[in-house]
Amino acid sequence: MIGIGDALPNVTLKVMGKDGPQDISTDDIFSGKKVVLFAVPGAFTPTCSAAHLPGFVVQADDIKSKGVDTIACMSVNDVFVMDAWGKAQNADEIMMLADGNADFTEAMGIEMDATGFGMGVRSKRFAMIVDDGVVKALEVDEKGFEKSSAENILSKL
Repeated sequence: MIGIGDALPNVTLKVMGKDGPQDISTDDIFSGKKVVLFAVPGAFTPTCSAAHLPGFVVQADDIKSKGVDTIACMSVNDVFVMDAWGKAQNADEIMMLADGNADFTEAMGIEMDATGFGMGVRSKRFAMIVDDGVVKALEVDEKGFEKSSAENILSKL
């Protein structure tokens, strides 16, 4: 699993652009920037929708006031689902990243097997602070979302 001090792998993700789905590389997202990236097991799932993403929506201004250029939410979902979820959550300040094939998740070694829930391979719930493509802080939740919460990440900035 990726750790503090490691460089993020260069992988292509998807975001929704004005004209539809667009590719975006992790280099484009993280190079030369300070980014808070958090990941959820699934868009529209109970904990993710009721608490995890909303915490970052509420704390976005405070997080950005600490010198963060981008707050990004990632899930192993398709770009259409991530876009719809962001709109439903009023997550205008959050970059909604789709890792539809789990390429980025697996390259970081942070995947989980959710086949028992009918969800296939998914990302563990985590949050990290990345500075110029290098992991500066990493919090992974095995249960709940306390470690990867907006409040906890804000305390580490």
